[in-house]
Amino acid sequence: MHHLRAQLHHHGYLYYTLDAPQIPDAQYDRLFKQLQSLESAHPELITPDSPTQRVGGTVLDAFATVRHRVPMLSIETETDTESSGAQAFDARVRRALGLDDAAPALVYVAELKFDGLAMSLRYEQGVLVQAATRGDGESGEDVTANIRTIGQIPLQLHAGGHGPIPPVLEVRGEVFMRRDDFDALNERQRAKIAAGAKGEKTFVNPRNAAAGAVRQLDSGIAAQRPLSFFAYGLGDVTPVSEGGPQFATHYEMLQAFKAWGFPVADQIACVQGAQGLIGYHQQIAQQRDSLPFDIDGVVYKVNDLALQAQLGFVSRQPRWAVAHKYPAQEELTTVLAIDVQVGRTGKLTPVAKLAPVFVGGVTVTNATLHNEDEARRKDVRVGDTVIVRRAGDVIPEVVSVLLDKRVGDAPQFTMPHSCPVCGSDAVREEGEADYRCTGGLFCSAQRKQAILHFAQRRAVEVEGLGEKLVDQMVDSGVVKTLPDMYRLGFAGLAQLERMADKSAQNIVAALEASKATTLPRFVFGLGIRHVGEATAKELARHFGSLDRIMDANEEALLQVNDVGPVVAHSLRTFFGQAHNREVVAQLRACGLHWPEGEPAAQVAQPLAGLIFVLTGTLPTLSRDQAKDLLEAQGAKVAGSVSKKTSYVVAGAEAGSKLDKARELGVPVLDEDALIKLLATLAETTAPHPGAQTAPESQT
Repeated sequence: MHHLRAQLHHHGYLYYTLDAPQIPDAQYDRLFKQLQSLESAHPELITPDSPTQRVGGTVLDAFATVRHRVPMLSIETETDTESSGAQAFDARVRRALGLDDAAPALVYVAELKFDGLAMSLRYEQGVLVQAATRGDGESGEDVTANIRTIGQIPLQLHAGGHGPIPPVLEVRGEVFMRRDDFDALNERQRAKIAAGAKGEKTFVNPRNAAAGAVRQLDSGIAAQRPLSFFAYGLGDVTPVSEGGPQFATHYEMLQAFKAWGFPVADQIACVQGAQGLIGYHQQIAQQRDSLPFDIDGVVYKVNDLALQAQLGFVSRQPRWAVAHKYPAQEELTTVLAIDVQVGRTGKLTPVAKLAPVFVGGVTVTNATLHNEDEARRKDVRVGDTVIVRRAGDVIPEVVSVLLDKRVGDAPQFTMPHSCPVCGSDAVREEGEADYRCTGGLFCSAQRKQAILHFAQRRAVEVEGLGEKLVDQMVDSGVVKTLPDMYRLGFAGLAQLERMADKSAQNIVAALEASKATTLPRFVFGLGIRHVGEATAKELARHFGSLDRIMDANEEALLQVNDVGPVVAHSLRTFFGQAHNREVVAQLRACGLHWPEGEPAAQVAQPLAGLIFVLTGTLPTLSRDQAKDLLEAQGAKVAGSVSKKTSYVVAGAEAGSKLDKARELGVPVLDEDALIKLLATLAETTAPHPGAQTAPESQT
């Protein structure tokens, strides 16, 4: 018991006073429950300074001390995360009130349990005069100057709605930081650190960031931290006999708070009995990850204030309320190894292999480190004790390392410079955080993505080859690279599960038809990073043949329209891998072919430099066909109208893009005008005999 008290005092000081916790809430709760159990069995050994006898935290010397006229007591925590937690609370309340099974269901107010900092706001004659932290429950810290910077907290209350404003009113609530505000704050902190600012740091979670802002000695700094507030309780208040408010229920009191100008969470609800509590707990559990702020449970309160008074308090907690937690989203564990995984698109991600830990409702053994920069920023090393977080369906991640628990001298993590799956070069492009494998056509980790991209309609197009069939092909081992598809034949396809003879015949026919393609489609289908359809068309037009594209150096590639240093480097890196060139050679050997010609230096591009925007439905041309016609003449097709737009081609139900064109004075063409324009260009332009002038869909 002495050891547990010492641990709880230590971690309570880190959490409440220094805002620098070293263990997750769930582990603290377990230690607290263990001490409670021992003291229940040995009440003669309870000491006045036990953490179970007071609310944790002490007052910092830097702030004036505020004596709470009504103590800020904590609420009992129900750590049974299943429905039995709500049932147990309802049963305790009914027993305490002497209600039998035949008595009507009690009405409760169900609220969110925010993960922030408890705050008491004192108003006199409707004006905010003091804000104080909970502290030890009896005394807190005067943080009025900082709390005044929070826009959600009224400096003067609004009259009306629920009677006159009481002469004295203390409203209790939670100061917290929204997730988006927290992310933006950390981005600013990282920018300061990168710029060389001293003494700056990023924050572990929104709760710590909010607590740190409230305890800033400089309120100007606090004002720069985006804080929010929700009201949920009442402290000191003028008695009814002296003109104070008279509330019958807790819910009525919350509505009065709203009328007076306090923010109250929208998710608060009145429910009946244990089943109502269970339903609320389940409903909020489904919404938890989509809320804009962190919660770690819900709170149940008896709604009738007269019944609250009858139930009273026990030790440090009210009998009429309980906090019902959700499965912990953070836990402690150990890093056993750091592996590198290769995603479907070639992205390399460092992953911490963990000693199994139950967090977020499941057992977690892996946690993402995102990228090399993040792994180094957090300084995660093999053997470290870490806090791992899992929220909902989000991939588990390592939040931070407990450096004081580090043992040994494991080296800092470094990303490998070759793919751990296929051995191809792993490169990190300038300005990007991720490394990527360059063996896209060869790497087994990227097989499915490479096949699906290659077979899509805008690329080589293999009709009927969808994700489920590709999964079967790859998972069964019959297709390991793109050329394997063309070698399968009817027999290879027919052996796949649930593949009927007719379906196999259709796929064989589609594969055969796809062999006759075009150079732009083939280049786009290779899945080269940064090479989209438009760039593939420019490459085909400029070089005329695949071999010239594959052999071009970066200087030659930079001569192509829309090819800058990043795209040129990506092309050279891709075709510099022997694996990729071998796959291309095998595809050709399987019969894939396309028209080729001379370089397009002599081919006129009459619409070069012009920007077109397509909108609405054209009478005979699809959007893709119109785009092909324009790009074949050198035009760019953009998705939005701007001052740089040369023409807008409008069809039926054109909408806002047409309105924008008229507003900016951009010329508008219908389909007939577009076809006449292109026909005129075709007559006046003398293309090289080897050049392709018609779009792919019209050849």
